[in-house]
Amino acid sequence: MRRGGKGSGRRGDGDELVSREIIVKICGIRTLEHALAAAEAGADLVGFVFAPSRRRISPEDALAICRELPRRVGRVGLFVVGENESPSTVAEIVGRCALDFAQLCGDEPREVCSALPVPAFKSIRVVGLASLAVLPEYRSHVTGFVLDGFAPGHYGGSGQTFDWSLARAAAAVDRILIAGGLTPENVGEAIVQARPWGVDVSSGVETDGQKDAAKIAAFVAAARRTGHA
Repeated sequence: MRRGGKGSGRRGDGDELVSREIIVKICGIRTLEHALAAAEAGADLVGFVFAPSRRRISPEDALAICRELPRRVGRVGLFVVGENESPSTVAEIVGRCALDFAQLCGDEPREVCSALPVPAFKSIRVVGLASLAVLPEYRSHVTGFVLDGFAPGHYGGSGQTFDWSLARAAAAVDRILIAGGLTPENVGEAIVQARPWGVDVSSGVETDGQKDAAKIAAFVAAARRTGHA
């Protein structure tokens, strides 16, 4: 799936995604309206938050949305194992909602990542270059990484950016999604600096705390314009 055939140790995971210059994920989906807006805009992935968050969704509501989504759109479930869910509960939700990927946002050991019934993305909160030292430890256990901004007390979704240039070396080796503080206005610069596999947005496509279809469309369009040109 990566350009040039590069990927993580779980070779082939993610290959069912539509081949793009850049993968776009719209996270924090809570309504069918906004899920369909993401699909119509051309997003490759949508994310459902099952961890404690104002964007948290129940498995029942996520399942109802997934049933209506086109199959070309990948479904990602966000979890914090040990904080609010056990690995067995994550596996049960993944199966019940027919999710394609799990995104683990806590301090999960690598063995938990590779034991799930679907490929996993590991979220890393980036403070500086030292934050990326854990990537080799997880590489053979996940299909990719989500690099997010750091904010005390948050496992993700903080809306904080980080130094995107730090991700460039990692993106040459691994599937890297850049997250944290992205908007339609700055996603192009993030792609230029980091050259990631994909970009991941939540609050940057919201108005007054709710997803905004126009901002979703603008974000996807901006990411596609930049791509890896």
